Amino acid sequence: MNIKQKHLGDLLVESELITKAQLKKVLHLQKCTTKKLAEILIDENFVDEDQIIEVLEFQLGIPHLDLEKYFISSEVPRLISESLARRHMLIPVKKDRGNLVVAMSDPLNIFAIDDIKIATNLEVQPAISTKESIENAINRFYGSESVKNAIEAFNREYQISNLEEIDIENTSDISNAPMVKLVNSFINQAVKLNASDIHLEPYEKKLRLRFRIDGDLKEIMSIDKMVHKAIISRIKILGNMDIAEKRIPQDGRVDKGNIDMRISILPTVYGEKAVIRLLDRSKFVFSKDKLGFTEHNLRIFNEIIKSPYGIILVTGPTGSGKTTTLYAALKELNSTKRNVITIEDPVEYRLDGINQVQVNNKAGLTFASGLKSILRQDPDIVMVGEIRDEETAVIATRAAITGHLVLSTMHTNCTASTVTRLTDMGIEPYLVSASVVGIIAQRLIKKVCPDCKETFKATSIDKKILNIREDILLYRGKGCNACNKTGYKGRQAVQEIMIADESIRSLIDKKANIDKIRKIALENHMTSLKENCKELVINGITTIEELTRIAYGLE
Repeated sequence: MNIKQKHLGDLLVESELITKAQLKKVLHLQKCTTKKLAEILIDENFVDEDQIIEVLEFQLGIPHLDLEKYFISSEVPRLISESLARRHMLIPVKKDRGNLVVAMSDPLNIFAIDDIKIATNLEVQPAISTKESIENAINRFYGSESVKNAIEAFNREYQISNLEEIDIENTSDISNAPMVKLVNSFINQAVKLNASDIHLEPYEKKLRLRFRIDGDLKEIMSIDKMVHKAIISRIKILGNMDIAEKRIPQDGRVDKGNIDMRISILPTVYGEKAVIRLLDRSKFVFSKDKLGFTEHNLRIFNEIIKSPYGIILVTGPTGSGKTTTLYAALKELNSTKRNVITIEDPVEYRLDGINQVQVNNKAGLTFASGLKSILRQDPDIVMVGEIRDEETAVIATRAAITGHLVLSTMHTNCTASTVTRLTDMGIEPYLVSASVVGIIAQRLIKKVCPDCKETFKATSIDKKILNIREDILLYRGKGCNACNKTGYKGRQAVQEIMIADESIRSLIDKKANIDKIRKIALENHMTSLKENCKELVINGITTIEELTRIAYGLE
């Protein structure tokens, strides 16, 4: 069958996946929108993407490519521009003599095929892939190209060998289009790659660009050192910082649509280093069922958040998902019968029905002062973004013992050490034991990539780490396009939850040390972080290496 003579709607009718009436409705809708026929069919729930792929594959003989597993040489996608690839949602995957295999979301799009022929002077062999996998491949192969193109555009604009000639304290110079495009390009690339942080690090002869993806830093590219000052100045302008000040650290923030950026500038011996933390609100998880709780921990979590008063603490290092867990609890607790108020720095997501307050240190609105005012607002539930000083800790604990449910975070290693941290901050032990309801210690572990997951027999060392004797199969990722050859894709939380029951409260009153409190908590059926992670290793969700990383020093 000639591809050019066949329409997708007719094929689906012939395959009895849709009716003629449904096709007529979709064609009518298509006249009122710029969407493609396949998109409308999926939006209307007449068919799904897999059914469309199956029809095209079996009726027209168009091959289906799984791009997550298909090896693509990095030179092949560059045969066409990123704009062309995104416009038609396609990507070249293989060049064989005079032919070019192109993965397309719509292989019947003859206009797209003609555009590629003109751009490459090659014969096009269409293949079909899902829109999501093509988009992921485009992000993977064209991301660094957009940064390089922006750098080239910037250099062409000035055509000078030394960028010191640019007046970097003049906003009009640094706000020029090429520099805006350059900074925007690597921010957009980081968002597409689901990076949590962007690191711009100056060295003697280069500027290194790294992204933190799934907890690990990955070098994206090295940039000519000449553009360093201009980039930093542009970032400072974004964060409303002083571009003339280069001697002291500065902090800024950008709130742009769904993306919230927290910027930190730090002077180093080779110039100022910038770190941009990214928060994509559109991908925020609020369901407690999706946080990675085991059945045992979920039951305990549900039990402690039902407390009418007291303080619940979520602890762990920076970037361990503490705020996400608090938001999940708030979503569970939010109702028209309760007055829920939060004070945060920053407010990471707007929640309907909850009164949220943003810390403003310059204006004198700190966690402590804000919390004092909140307690005069007749609250039922209060969330404090972080307890970081004695004054905030005192107000929070006293609020907890006077009929309020207080949720907050702290930076401690485990549940037991949180108790001693509170007493170190000046809180009397009797106040700690009377106020604390439960403590959740949390970490994030990397998950094995599902597209390249493989089994292997546990070694004697693996079995020793897992504290088992029997032979078992464990899991790891071989590395594929879907996970950027890392073997990991995505992260999940692991927790240990300590309930402040009578035995724990008694130990707190007696000023018991961390080891004693932890020992009794484990005897009271607390699942440690190590045991939680061990369960995920055996179930094939993560690896023995992640268990070692998480559990080191905790037991």
